[in-house]
Amino acid sequence: MSNVLIIGGGIAGLTSAYYLHKKGYQITILDKGELVDNCSFGNAGMIVPSHFVPLASPGMIQQGIRWMFNSKSPFYVRPSLNPDLIGWGLKFLKHANAGHVSRSAIPLRDLSLLSKQLFEELSKEPNFEFELKSNGILAFYKTEKAAEEEAHLAKSAIELGLDMAVLNPAECRLLQPDLKLDVLGAVHYRNDGHLYPPMLMNALLNYLDQAGVTIKRNHEVTKVESDGGKITKVFTGDKVWEADQYVLAAGSWSPAIAKMMGLNISIMPGKGYSFLEKEPQGRMSIPALLCEARVAITPMNGSIRYSGTMELDKINSRINMQRVRGIVESVPEYFPDLKPELPAEKEIWYGFRPSSPDGLPYIGRSPKRVNLIVATGHGMMGLSLGPATGALVSQIVSAEQPEIDIRPFSPAR
Repeated sequence: MSNVLIIGGGIAGLTSAYYLHKKGYQITILDKGELVDNCSFGNAGMIVPSHFVPLASPGMIQQGIRWMFNSKSPFYVRPSLNPDLIGWGLKFLKHANAGHVSRSAIPLRDLSLLSKQLFEELSKEPNFEFELKSNGILAFYKTEKAAEEEAHLAKSAIELGLDMAVLNPAECRLLQPDLKLDVLGAVHYRNDGHLYPPMLMNALLNYLDQAGVTIKRNHEVTKVESDGGKITKVFTGDKVWEADQYVLAAGSWSPAIAKMMGLNISIMPGKGYSFLEKEPQGRMSIPALLCEARVAITPMNGSIRYSGTMELDKINSRINMQRVRGIVESVPEYFPDLKPELPAEKEIWYGFRPSSPDGLPYIGRSPKRVNLIVATGHGMMGLSLGPATGALVSQIVSAEQPEIDIRPFSPAR
């Protein structure tokens, strides 16, 4: 059986390795870090078939401009003459329309539902306990405008065959009676679920280690050689790696590696923050999205994880405490009894979501490098779409008919 080199050890890379190993391939994974703290570890842990509206949508531009002038807002683009950002922004503007949203809904729904099914199958495998829960997500709102937007989303979701319900405050309280609320209502995304990301990632790593998959940590790709439309060698410093097929699944670092391959992949890193607080009372059992604040709150492992913000900028190690403060201050506005404290800087996790300009991931074979499969650009849905991406990569490598139509996710689009 041929061998496959996977660049990137996040959820897309690890699930690709998992499904390829099941098909009998020899796998090597290269990652620039220690594989203990990438975006797949620190995110909100939500599985979201409800998210069939891409980031590039009509209202996002107007809202984004307003947020630009608020230091605590959930979205920020650092002004820059960076040509990558300018090119990304122009593509975003081109796609932020109702037609694009309509065309994207079914592909995103199908990808999400496949992923959810695979999560459920994975959770039944030996040594794959990762606190998978399928009790949905509640999107809470405080304003009539958000209520109207959520009702419209729910209507569209139901037309797509998804299970959504608009709830009044009393119905919300019945679901979590120990949680005080100050909201107009919520939409219950009943197809959604959540899990504990570190347990999932460690389960995958342990499986791959025991299966004999070669995982090379702290191996940053520094050079790629190609010949006749095929990748021939990948270098990590003075080490050389050769394979029959290659998978690019390096998240926000994918564009830089793609350039070494002679390719252009438009992705901007969207920095997000999260932090954990212990929650011994267990008042929250269903994850929450705070619609106006764009904050995600997830119960996991005896704690609550608070997550939010999207900062589009170059990859950097800065922590913007004002953005974190915005997350902290928004929570009691919806849940008067949940009063997270502003964490110390060392307690704040941050990661970079690889955001494509049209809000769809890149999944497919590269037309310019025939032995390269691209699996990146999942934005805020990386964890949620991980298993589906990995399974599709394994089907592409094996020249099988993909389980769903992957043409909307083509790297050549």
